Amino acid sequence: MTPKASKPGLLVLVALIGSAIYAGWRQPAAPAPRAPAAAPDYFAFVPSMLGTRPDGQLTQLGADQLVLTPELVYLFDYYLAALGEKPLAAIRGEIRHELERRLHGKAVQEAQRLLDIYMDYKQALAGVEAQLAASQPRASDPVKAARLRLQALRQTRAAYFSPAESTALFGASDAYDEDAIARMAISSDRQLSEAEKQQRWLALDAALTPEQRNERAAPGRVLALEQAVALARQRGTDENEIYRLRASTFTPAAADRLAELDKEEAEWQRRISSYQARRRALQERAGSSADALQQLRDASFSAAEQLRLGAYEQ
Repeated sequence: MTPKASKPGLLVLVALIGSAIYAGWRQPAAPAPRAPAAAPDYFAFVPSMLGTRPDGQLTQLGADQLVLTPELVYLFDYYLAALGEKPLAAIRGEIRHELERRLHGKAVQEAQRLLDIYMDYKQALAGVEAQLAASQPRASDPVKAARLRLQALRQTRAAYFSPAESTALFGASDAYDEDAIARMAISSDRQLSEAEKQQRWLALDAALTPEQRNERAAPGRVLALEQAVALARQRGTDENEIYRLRASTFTPAAADRLAELDKEEAEWQRRISSYQARRRALQERAGSSADALQQLRDASFSAAEQLRLGAYEQ
């Protein structure tokens, strides 16, 4: 399989390994062990998902009871991100199959019921977002706009989910949004001095749950870790030590994902170097044409990968 074409710098690493790193932090307590995760699918659902695994760690109690957590929504959103590459009906079918692979008994039917509700909710939410965008001028107060959006989101959600379902599936994201809006309000308040702003931000930090603190700190930890890895490699540290450093900082799953990203990046850079050398040789030939360059691109990269070539052709 062709490796995923990407150029994962530090910021991209944050996004790509987020689910692996957060797995240990965002797991809700449950009396029974989590249902086994699906085996890695090396035949990606769409090209843009090459080299990735579906998000969401699903849990059920006993033979039939689905445990509702935000992880179910993470799984839905992972596949819904393929919209544009696959029709909505195909995405729905793939999610239903994934639920059948991960769950059993009545938990499958309950998860599939929530999938149907969630997709209806997302379609309704798109209409709400359009109405909000049309009703608010660009220069409007961003804090007020964010509050109105969150309020509209909750009102729309209430038409599709029970209060218990909303709390279980979206409570964590709502808390994150509320915290972000509060920080935005502090930042934009011109009546506050910098010292007063810092004091209020610290008060918000103190109100966070341990899970929220871990989540907020995670991107900085990833960046600090990868900087430490870069220095270690400069000193000649071998890959086994690099793996142990990453696993001790986060989890073995995160270390595995980072090792995969290292391989993907190395393979991408190898392909780019080969392409650049062949492109230079082609350009140096008399009579080379735009068609010839495009043929080289087509022979070297998929259509999706070619969208990333601009930075390497300057």
